[in-house]
Amino acid sequence: MKTSFKVELISFNKISYLPNSWNNEDYINLLEIMDYGDISDIPQNELKDMCFMLLTDNEPEEAATIILKYIFKSRLNDGQIENLSNEMLEEKMWEEYADLSLHEEFFNVHQVLYNAFNGKFPIPEAVQFKIKVSTVKNSNLEIFETNTETPLIRLLVNGMPETTLINRLFEEQLEGTNFKDSKDIIWQLSKEIVDKNNVIFTVISSLYWFKDLKYVNDFEGETHKDE
Repeated sequence: MKTSFKVELISFNKISYLPNSWNNEDYINLLEIMDYGDISDIPQNELKDMCFMLLTDNEPEEAATIILKYIFKSRLNDGQIENLSNEMLEEKMWEEYADLSLHEEFFNVHQVLYNAFNGKFPIPEAVQFKIKVSTVKNSNLEIFETNTETPLIRLLVNGMPETTLINRLFEEQLEGTNFKDSKDIIWQLSKEIVDKNNVIFTVISSLYWFKDLKYVNDFEGETHKDE
């Protein structure tokens, strides 16, 4: 059964860094992988810069290999990593890699390499947007209590053009009852209850999926959850 909602776009911002993606522990681990030596003397606020500096002692492809192995470990084999380390200099793997479940991690890889090598890698482009979803019947909001990404994406495409990428690539999943890729399209999601009839969602994803949302006005649309 489809449920109707009103959607208001509150904010829409391009971002090149994902919240909570890299921390000092990661930089320490990478420095150890690159055989830096005694890390204890490096101030905490300089770990990232030191890590970037050491990365640039390598050729870009070699640095990509280091980061890919750190992030993906055994999930990618040596042959895949070798190919990717070369392709990443030109290709946006957070958009183009066949396995959508790896896109957010590919974005994080690109994020470090782009900054360390002053733009030799493609600029990472993500989006953070905030929407208010309203309904006249508060029980309708129960549709977002589980597997929130699925009904949320189905709702959002109502406000975007028919030619928008999600519509073109996931038509069957949008109309059907098994939207298995929804959790890989939305990378990070938070929900704020305003009152019994209104909820605010903050979404982080690739600009690739939601760039058309920037230009929408408030809209009404229907959605449904998976069975």
